[in-house]
Amino acid sequence: MSQANTVTDALRQDILNGYFPPGARLVEAVVCDRYEISRASARAAFLALSAEGLVERETNRGATVRRVSPEEAVQITEARAVLECLIASEAAKNATDADKAELVDIGEKMQAAVAEGDVMRYSELNTSLHRKVGETSRHDVARELIRLLRNRAVHHQYKISLVPGRPAESLGQHLAIIEAVVASDPEAADRAMRAHLDSVISVLRNWREINAY
Repeated sequence: MSQANTVTDALRQDILNGYFPPGARLVEAVVCDRYEISRASARAAFLALSAEGLVERETNRGATVRRVSPEEAVQITEARAVLECLIASEAAKNATDADKAELVDIGEKMQAAVAEGDVMRYSELNTSLHRKVGETSRHDVARELIRLLRNRAVHHQYKISLVPGRPAESLGQHLAIIEAVVASDPEAADRAMRAHLDSVISVLRNWREINAY
């Protein structure tokens, strides 16, 4: 792997983890010191992440972590829903016994996290579940597109997990997805994923309406 790719991956992960939050200015000198790289490598990483929608570059102003409005987050999730439903359906068709066992295990851990009130753990398991459903689908193109869309709205997704009662509400939706995939029922998997993401969109739209006033 080239240094440019390595630096891009590291900077992307720091953005997704909130080390560089939305709106943060990406000062070349700071980025170069953090990753022990040249200015040329930093600029290459900014360019690559700009293409992914994570970074904004402006002439004479440098690069900043891109802010995503609630309106855009709704559109991102609407686009994601089409692909995620495809992924869920394909996962139901292609899941092996090992895949099904792993999905069931994730579901059990999600239930435990909700019972214990561990929001951070539940958020992590949420990500693991969607990633596993994607892997099980064996649909690499859809998986990559979903990854790019999820990354662009990752900070909104994290905020949703902090909404009081949201983990308990979404738990049943996630368990329905798992149940459909384990039952090898593509239509039920499609419906369950659609119901889940419609719920996410509803939360995002409520934020948009609240922020309009």
